[in-house]
Amino acid sequence: MDIILQGGSVVLPNNKIEELDIGIYDSKINAIGDLSRSSSKKIINIKNLLVIPGAIDTQVHFREPGLTHKEDIFHGTMGAVLGGVTSIFEMPNTKPPTTNLKELTNKFKIAEKSGFCNFSFFIGATRENIEEINELESFSGCCGVKIFMGSSTGDLLVEDDESIIKILKRAKKTVAVHSEDEYRLKQRKKDFLNKKILVSDHPFIRDVESAVISTTRLLKAARTSKKKIHILHLSTANEVDLLKSNKDIATCEATPQHLFFHSQECYERLGSLAQMNPPIRDKSHSKVIWQGVQTGVIDVIGSDHAPHTLEEKSKEYPNSPSGMPGVQTLLPIMLDFVNKKKLSIFDLVRLLCTNPCNIYKVLNKGRIDIGYDADLTVIDMNKKFRITNNWIQSKSKWTPYDNVVVKGMPIFTIVNGKVAMSENEVIPVPQGQKLKFDY
Repeated sequence: MDIILQGGSVVLPNNKIEELDIGIYDSKINAIGDLSRSSSKKIINIKNLLVIPGAIDTQVHFREPGLTHKEDIFHGTMGAVLGGVTSIFEMPNTKPPTTNLKELTNKFKIAEKSGFCNFSFFIGATRENIEEINELESFSGCCGVKIFMGSSTGDLLVEDDESIIKILKRAKKTVAVHSEDEYRLKQRKKDFLNKKILVSDHPFIRDVESAVISTTRLLKAARTSKKKIHILHLSTANEVDLLKSNKDIATCEATPQHLFFHSQECYERLGSLAQMNPPIRDKSHSKVIWQGVQTGVIDVIGSDHAPHTLEEKSKEYPNSPSGMPGVQTLLPIMLDFVNKKKLSIFDLVRLLCTNPCNIYKVLNKGRIDIGYDADLTVIDMNKKFRITNNWIQSKSKWTPYDNVVVKGMPIFTIVNGKVAMSENEVIPVPQGQKLKFDY
């Protein structure tokens, strides 16, 4: 064998934890059990550590091409493996946007040279490429179709029901949606015109209704087209309640920041660093989002890693851009929640490993089983760690979690059977590969 992970506590597909060795050969999990008599090129003692399937971040913005002063695939994926993430799904709002085969191909070429973790890319839906959606999403490594119903620019904004239904009818892969109602957002901007506004007004300008109206429309479109949809970064209690009765046609995602932060405290303390779309809202919303996580209404946790430079973020609101880094802190923040008994380790594996693979039909990932790809995250559940801006690999070099102490940290990240991160050191050789999907 190439590697034996010896003596770790392994989270198995049957929701049990057992002390087992894991043997890796030719990038696959080759053996699970007592491997004390087996030979291997490398034996890693992981006694007292926990092994989960490699964590998957289903929503990142790595800004390449066109916005690489904020982020790029190299630094974004380096941050991913440092934070225990083995695969990412990257969004299409780059410059130019990923809306055609040329731009999609270009991203894969970049990632094949500079990706430290596995990667896939969304194709952005526009009114102009509706007829080509099926051909575009069929490209090898494409994880699905992204619709921006609000909060985007140019071709990527698709706000009308007719176009959304057309996209849903044509798409075969998962359709992920940024659900904010563009018509409502435009009206709210008019309502606040000529008024003195602060970043603390952000959740009122982009109000609860802008999310609820959009998600209600989206669920209706899904029923009409008889297609499932995946709703990204839920921010309201109302949407959680809506989705409870629509799980047959909709899956959904929340972010760690909508679980961790709440208004108005976060805006007072962090200013525009807490600004994102949809906004972080008050405790009444985060409480219900938590209930959605704990009861299975929410299927996935994704970081919505969307960095901007500190210089850009320092602009006076509303000229400050929305978004924050998150791929590197996704797992540490969620592990801390596990230690605080907000969710179980089995919940975490469901949210970050199993469900992303089931929803997007990722091949050979998301569980620790013989024959599956050796994407593994090895964790010290007792390790305390202070997150700082200096630790962040993103080109933006900041995190909203600066100075937050967490308990539970990834110690090893294994990507395709090779060690990508060992004890807070990234192996300086990009070894990520294109994800495969069962379509």
